[in-house]
Amino acid sequence: MRPLILTVPASMSSTPTSPAPESAPAPAPTPEAMTPAACATQLRQLFPALFDSAPKPLKLRIQADIQERAPGVFTKQVLSAFLRRHTGSHAYLVALSKATHRFDLDGQPGDELSEEHRKVAQEELTRRRANHQAKVDLEQQKRYNRAMLLRDFETTTLTPANFGALKGLPLEELERILAVAREEAQQQPPQAPQRAPQERPPRPPQRRR
Repeated sequence: MRPLILTVPASMSSTPTSPAPESAPAPAPTPEAMTPAACATQLRQLFPALFDSAPKPLKLRIQADIQERAPGVFTKQVLSAFLRRHTGSHAYLVALSKATHRFDLDGQPGDELSEEHRKVAQEELTRRRANHQAKVDLEQQKRYNRAMLLRDFETTTLTPANFGALKGLPLEELERILAVAREEAQQQPPQAPQRAPQERPPRPPQRRR
């Protein structure tokens, strides 16, 4: 007779098994894969006096200083992208329009800020405010027009199709605009768009009697 051979399941083996290795932490993004947001985080950690507080006018050629103090951390492309976004922000332009000096990586004041650069920042802020106000005025005009359309629709004896034809609107577009107007009427009554004050003609001199 052949001897009986028993097989032992792997789960019952006395040989100790080594634990599964823990997953390694995710590596820091390489300079090539770094996004402008990740670049901002790195700069706040490396140079908190300049980047981890309210925006300050940056020293001219600050990009070369960053590359010298942190070699190999940032690519030229990602650093340029971050600086364009940073120096174009509203908060930075406000700081630039009011400051008297520029600041280095240690947050120390350096070169005096030229009046020309302050003027350029102020002009850009003025342009942005004008654009924003133009958008506000346009939306206010559109809302006022919708409210007047709803008022006319609620007082007309025409059918919706005929009323839409009178206003030059397809029926589906008319119903969409009226729905928006009704919703806006529930929120706040529309205001008439503001118009620039007109100059009154000078009065003719009165004759003394």
